[in-house]
Amino acid sequence: MSKIKVSLTEKDNSYEVVIRRGCINDVGQELDLNRKVLIVTDEGVPAEYAEKVAACSGQPFIVTIGEGEEHKSLESFDLLLNKMLQEGFSRKDCVVAVGGGVVGDLAGFAASAYMRGVDFYNIPTTILSQVDSSVGGKTAINYGGLKNIVGAFYQPKRVLIDIDLTKTLTDRQISNGLSEALKMGMTFDAGLVNIFKRDDYMEHLEEIVTRSIELKTNVVEQDEKEAGLRKVLNFGHTIGHGIELATNEEKLYHGECVSIGMVAMSSAEVRKELIPILDRLNLPTSCDVDGEEVYRMMCHDKKASGAMVSAVFCEKVGEYKLQDVTLVSLKDRVRSVTD
Repeated sequence: MSKIKVSLTEKDNSYEVVIRRGCINDVGQELDLNRKVLIVTDEGVPAEYAEKVAACSGQPFIVTIGEGEEHKSLESFDLLLNKMLQEGFSRKDCVVAVGGGVVGDLAGFAASAYMRGVDFYNIPTTILSQVDSSVGGKTAINYGGLKNIVGAFYQPKRVLIDIDLTKTLTDRQISNGLSEALKMGMTFDAGLVNIFKRDDYMEHLEEIVTRSIELKTNVVEQDEKEAGLRKVLNFGHTIGHGIELATNEEKLYHGECVSIGMVAMSSAEVRKELIPILDRLNLPTSCDVDGEEVYRMMCHDKKASGAMVSAVFCEKVGEYKLQDVTLVSLKDRVRSVTD
């Protein structure tokens, strides 16, 4: 078992990430649930996970949204707020996310907005959400065809990570999540990258998740609201998000788009090491998408400031270079990974 403390400047925003197999079975001891609890999950998550939380709650209310990024929407946000209002939730009550990144982002944003903020707990059930979105307090919904464009920084009170909850994931979903863990290693930890070179890397899943969270925690503690260092976590995302939007999220998962984005933003030397790892993880290194459409979507990215963007480059495994560049200057990199 590991407990990682996320220590932030405002002490009230600090919290613990508990990493322990089977910890969902002790959710009543790990979280303060003796009150009204809005439990948010989606149709792709085994119902028993939310039901375990409900069984330990004072007054539980389970809301199940549809599966997929399109449900991280204003309509779903409205649904959660209406449910809390109808059931008479007060500022003393709480919201619990039981699901992947879509559920966590949506539920966290609803918790941040209702009565200007109620307690929020996160129980991520996918590798992607465990290694990435569960830590750092980014909450959001998609709006106007743009990803995560409306949201807030709102830290959870506690995060429970149960590796056993990933046992129902498909091989593709597992690879999708490991892409974000690999991203952490590529920019901060060559030793983590080396784990992915092993044939038995899946036997080290708990170590991969733990090291990824430790790395992200270190970044978030130094830069909670993405003023500088935290921008490095966007490695692979500038072009990756463009690909994700250009494909309407029908062909490629988020982590798959990030894997292509990492290739685009890596030096030729790094690509020689990165591409075989992505092949091993069954992750794509290029895609059959119109490069001009990807570029157009990149121009709408919330991280872009006018014609400029803070881009993250990897010229040596385990290290990064953060540089403000023009979006136009990235066109050749987009072309190198698209048709």
